Formats: sequence, structure tokens, C-alpha cells
Amino acid sequence: MDAASPAKPMRHIASAEDMRRLIVDKLIYSVGKDPQNAVRQDWSAALILAVRDQLVDRWMQSTRKAYREDQKRVYYLSMEFLIGRLLKDTILNLGLEKHVREALASLGRDYEQILRSEPDAALGNGGLGRLAACFLDSMSTLAIPAHGYGIRYENGLFRQSLADGWQTEEPEDWLVTGHNWEFERPEVIYHIPFGGQVVERHDGRRHWQAAEVILAAAYDTPIAGWRGSHVNTLRLWAARPATRIDLASFNRGEYLTAMESAVRAETISRVLYPDDTTDEGKNLRLRQEFFFTSASLQDLLRRFLSDHPDLRQLPDKVAIQLNDTHPAVAVVELMRLLVDEHGMGMDEAYDITRRTLSYTNHTLMPEALERWSLTLFGAVLPRHLELVRWIDEQHLRTAAAAQRSLDLERLRIVDHGNGNGHGVRMGHLAFVGSHRANGVSALHADLMRRTVFHDLDQVYPGRIIGVTNGVTPRRWLHSCNKPLSDLLEETIGEAWIGDLEAIKALEPFADDAAFGERFHAAKRISKERLAAEIEERLGLKVSPDAMFDVQIKRMHEYKRQLLNIMEAVAHYFAIRAEPDRDWTPRLKIFAGKAAPGYQMAKLIIKLINDVARAVNSDPVIGDRLKIAFIPNYNVSLAERIIPAADLSEQISTAGMEASGTGNMKLALNGAITIGTLDGANVEISERVGAQNIHIFGLTAEEIAAHRLAGFDSRAVIEADPILKSVIDAIGSGVFSPEEPGRFRAIVDRLTYDDFFFVTADFAAYLDAQRQVDEGFNDRREWTRRAILNTARVGWFSADRAIRDYAREIWGVDTPPPSAFAEAAE
Repeated sequence: MDAASPAKPMRHIASAEDMRRLIVDKLIYSVGKDPQNAVRQDWSAALILAVRDQLVDRWMQSTRKAYREDQKRVYYLSMEFLIGRLLKDTILNLGLEKHVREALASLGRDYEQILRSEPDAALGNGGLGRLAACFLDSMSTLAIPAHGYGIRYENGLFRQSLADGWQTEEPEDWLVTGHNWEFERPEVIYHIPFGGQVVERHDGRRHWQAAEVILAAAYDTPIAGWRGSHVNTLRLWAARPATRIDLASFNRGEYLTAMESAVRAETISRVLYPDDTTDEGKNLRLRQEFFFTSASLQDLLRRFLSDHPDLRQLPDKVAIQLNDTHPAVAVVELMRLLVDEHGMGMDEAYDITRRTLSYTNHTLMPEALERWSLTLFGAVLPRHLELVRWIDEQHLRTAAAAQRSLDLERLRIVDHGNGNGHGVRMGHLAFVGSHRANGVSALHADLMRRTVFHDLDQVYPGRIIGVTNGVTPRRWLHSCNKPLSDLLEETIGEAWIGDLEAIKALEPFADDAAFGERFHAAKRISKERLAAEIEERLGLKVSPDAMFDVQIKRMHEYKRQLLNIMEAVAHYFAIRAEPDRDWTPRLKIFAGKAAPGYQMAKLIIKLINDVARAVNSDPVIGDRLKIAFIPNYNVSLAERIIPAADLSEQISTAGMEASGTGNMKLALNGAITIGTLDGANVEISERVGAQNIHIFGLTAEEIAAHRLAGFDSRAVIEADPILKSVIDAIGSGVFSPEEPGRFRAIVDRLTYDDFFFVTADFAAYLDAQRQVDEGFNDRREWTRRAILNTARVGWFSADRAIRDYAREIWGVDTPPPSAFAEAAE
């Protein structure tokens, strides 16, 4: 079966009546509800189960084909899979929307309401997890046999709410009603050891005597590609205790003690990213990373050995991709399994490991590269510390033989000090233990070579490559933006859904005034929908005629939400000073979560909300400026915001954003970018044209030069009266009169330690925003530029990115894009 031809499941749905019968069948016999008494959540569960049935035969056919043809398999290891809601995407991928809509209507149910009843899977935080989800979609679309491996978090990250403008965190209990897409696999259980000691056996081999063993239980979710021709698996691991209850303690009345080991075990899969500012949090984070990595490696080795008796063939039949440093422990765990469990020699195991693994780096920020103290690492994973030291010695011998003038201490995987404390550098381990290390944009790959991995690049030249990120057009246009998707299909056909680069056929319509009006009307529908939601959620009435200026991403100082809100303050003051000017109406939309222990990011959220409170209630301002911080940002919220955006804020400090994917999603949906030359903004600018994007600020090279020379933000502030007035207002309590010193930490950061160059880029950002205002006032020209953004970003497809991975890293064949274009015709 080729990649573009759909399979025919045994329970084939040929009509709305077929779908209606199947939904009712699932409601009665699987959900256990009488249709007369069923609530919306019951109907949602029944529909999911009915649609899931359409995947099962295709799923099994895909698996059989992989075994029959002995295809090379890809295993994608990631701490996050931000899959969001799956129902609408799967319905569209299978071509069932018409039948589902009609079936639900005949049952007196509203299609959109049922879709919204599906829980939003809280399995990720931001771009890292959403990229993993897009990649699963693309691997299925391209018929690459693949498994995604992660953790089945019971509570996910956290549910964000606002209390007087402050972020508060509550458990994200997305699993409370069950996850109807998944299949529990009770027969798939692996033992995950922790702690203890390593002893030498009588034959001289090393043996790990673990102090604790936790069980990893598998849950599988089928992930369908476009047209449902191939279905892959997302396998998530849940932690279970080896013994659920200490019966002796329980019988003595020591009930809490009896459950202690079970609670400790299950904590591993309880919450995504525990606060690691404490020793306990660090311990849990390391245990989480090893837990899912070990279970995944044991699982894929079992699958490999079921068909291949010789483990030396592993690199020829298996490709393992490490999504950032979280699963970097796979380097030593795979070696441990090969050496300790399968009797292989160290040198051969290391060679197989390197040829099988590859590593995607997502950030050059030191805290995200992870460094575990030797004490913690040795206590949790004593055998792995031995193997890390062994790899480090081989690596240093390679470095010494390279005959370059290199600082061997900087090259070490095991850092012995240099003022930073002892520790295992997980970024170094992932790099050294893989055959490829890729950046996620052209700029990022170049910065990897020039900065954090410079010395390693000298030892292993050619190992670093760039594979620019991409997004799936199925989710991020076809599914989330029906008004625009319908217009595109009517105008240029549907080939772009399976081959996004075909969207370039839209470009000639940019100068068609009539088409421009239809494009604008599609945007207006999305803006009206979002305006209604903002009013419902925040009690803030906003005009769809205003420019919707959007910054939606994880709250972090390098992403510079602070720069955005400071410009809003300056704009607010300017409007108040000249209220009779013809100002361009603007709605600033913020959404994003701050890590629970990241106090500065939380303070910036509070500042945004305090400024919003002042601006939104000021009668002088009216509708000319509104500010909305929408809490609990997740995939479903992004799907509503992105189609409505006019302006895309991509304003990170140059050299610090590896790529970004929000920039791609927003441009694809006709938003014009304002941003720095950072991450994939560089490539977006090249493809959409400099006149169709607003670039400002220092470059990565200029930032690096300022860091070397020393940057004096105080001088910049004193020389810019607008900047000074903004900082003085924030610091003096203009927006926090009840607590004038509330934002003193922000002012001090800007004045004495402006590491993210907010003050340096402020004036340029202000100028760029006024150019944006001028451009937005010319509706026809703005729409023309928006159309060109949509037409020219087809290269930023996850399908293209996966083809690059398949060709440059995994050694896997993929069908040509023409296969999907021909199928669409």
C-alpha cells in the first residue's frame, strides 16, 4: 500500500447512517449510557471510540507491513508530546467530517460542542512538545514506521489561573474522565531499577544491585496521518509500584507507611516538570528521565529481537531520536542493556549506541542543557555513572588524537569543577554518544558550532547539522482555521494539505482585490470568534476591527514579553498625551505559563495584568488600546488565537531562540511577523520577503560583541526619555499604587543586569511598531502582505522537516511530495 492510498477498515463508514449507528452502539455498549440520559461528555466519549475504531485496522495493517517488509523503524524519545485534542484532526485525516456532522445532527447533537468536550491532553509545556506531536503526524503521513515514547502524566504541567493578576497553579487533571483514545497494554511491563550499588561478579563483569525497582506500564494511542493510510503509535509509560501495599505495615495500623512505596513510585508519572529548584525536585526529574528512557529502550530492543537475533544489526534497523537533553541518559542506558543484559563488549556496545542514536538540541541556554551533580547521578544511577566515566575517557582520547589546541576540561562529559561544581553534562553526553546532533534552524546549527558545542565540533567535525523545524498543516491550518482552509481549497485545491509547499499556488492571488476581500473576511470570522471568547473569559469587550497583536509562548525572559508590555506602556502614555490623534486600534494578546519556580517570569505576568487593568479601564483610551492576558495557554487555546492574529510577536533576544514554531503557525495563517533575526525568523524573512515582515533589533553577532565588551543599560536608559519614563512608571508604582515597590526587581534587572538586552532593543522595537500601525491602516496592502506570508511559508512544514531527518539522519525512505499532490487530484 503506498503512502497516499487510504486503507479500508473492516468497520468501514460509508454513510452518515453508518456513523450514527456506530456512535449509538459505542454510547450504549462501551460508555454504558442510554441515549436519552447521556450528557455531552458521554457523547464525546462515544464519538471518540467510534472514530478510534476506524483507526484500528489501519493501525494493524501498518504494523504488519513494517514487519513484513522489515522496514527500518524510528523511535522518537521526548519528555513532552503536546498532542492536544485528537478528535477533530483524526476525523479530518480520515475524511469523515461530513458523515460525523450529519450523524450528530440526526441525534440532536452539535458537532462543535462535542469536539470541545474532549479533554486537552496535558502532556507538554510548549514548542518542544508540540513539535514532537507535529512530527508524529508527519511520520504517519509519510508512512515511516515509528513510535513516539514519553510519559503518561496524570496531571500534566499545571492548570494556570490568575488571582489578582498573579499566576496560580492547580493540578491539570485531564485524565479524570479517562483518555478514550488509548489502549492499555497490561502485558507490557518493564522493571526500572534505581539506586543501590554496583558489584563485580566472579567472571569479572559488573552487576547493578538496585535498591528499588519501579514498573513501567504501557498505554498506546494510535496517531493517523493524512488520509489515514498509515497509523503509528504514541506509547506512554505510567509508573507503577512493584508492590502496591506493605501488608505487614497495614495490618499494624501503619496505613501511610504501608502505601509509602506506592506513592513514591507513582509520583514519577504524576506531574510534568516538577519544580527542580529543590534537591527533591532534581531527584524526581532525573528519575522521570531515566524511567521513560529505560522503558522505551527495553521495549524497542524486545521488538527488534523478535525479528532479528543479532543486536549488531541494530543501527541498520533502528533509529532513535533524542528530543533535547531529557532522554540523553539513553546513551549509557542502551550501553548498559547491551553490555549487562546481552553480554556485549564495551567497545562494540559503544559503537552500536553511537550509530543508533541521534540528538536534537533545542536550546543553547545552559540550564536547559542539564547538568546533574555527581552525588545525585551516582546515587540514582550508580552503574550509569561508571559508564559515563568510561565514555568520557574514550572521548578524551579521541579529542587528544585530534591534534588541535583544545581545552580538555571544557570537553569533558564529567565536569570536575572550573567554578561550576562537579557534574555530568548531559548535552555533552548526548552529543558524544550520537552520530548526529542537529540544530532546529540554520542560525541555531551555526550557533551550536560557534558557541556551546564549538570544541566538540572540532573533535567531531560534520556531526552538527541543521534541520529547521516545521508544523503540520493539517492541525495548524486545515483543522484550526476552517474559514481560511475552505477559501484555499476553493481557490487552489487541497494538495497543500498533504504537501504544504503546494500552497505557493496562492501567491498570484495576492494582487487580486476580490480575493483579498475574501481573505480579509475569513480573518474577520476568526477574530469575531476570539473576541467573543475574550469577553466570555475575561469580561473584556474588544473590537474585531482592532489589530490583534499576539504573543503566545512560554513565559521566559529571553522571549521578552517584558519588552512587549513596556512598549504597550509607552504607547499608552503616547495616546494619553495626544488623545485626539488618529491612533490605530490595537488589542495586545498574551498567553503563556511561567514555570512554578521562575519568580521573575511570574512577576512579568503580574506586570502585564496590572498594566492591562490600568489601560482597559481608562476612558481616555477607549478601544484604541486593549490588553488581554488569557490564562491556561494550551493547544486548544492556540487553535483559536492563531487564526485570529494579525501581528505575530517573535521578539526573543537574538541568538537565544533555537527556532520557534509559533512563528511558522502564525505566518501560515496570515499574520505578519514582527521579530528579531533569531531562530527560524531568519529563514521566514528570506522566504516571505523583507517587505512582508518587520525585523528590528540587534543581531546575534552584535549581542555577542556587546557581551564581550560589556553592556551598560543605565546609559541606554538615560539617553532615551521614552524608555526612562516607562521604567520610572513601572518602578514608582504607577501600575501598582497599592504596592509601589512591587516591580522593583524588574527595574533592577533592566538597570543593572539586562542580560536579555531589553533596553538595547527598546527604541528599535518602538519604531517597528509604529511602522506596523501605518501598514495596518492600509487594509488592502496589509492583506496582500498577509496572503504572501501564507503562500510563501510552505517550506516550514513538519513533513519537509521529517523528510530531512529521514534523509540526513535516520537513513529512511519517504514517498515524494508528488504522491500526495496526485492523491489530492
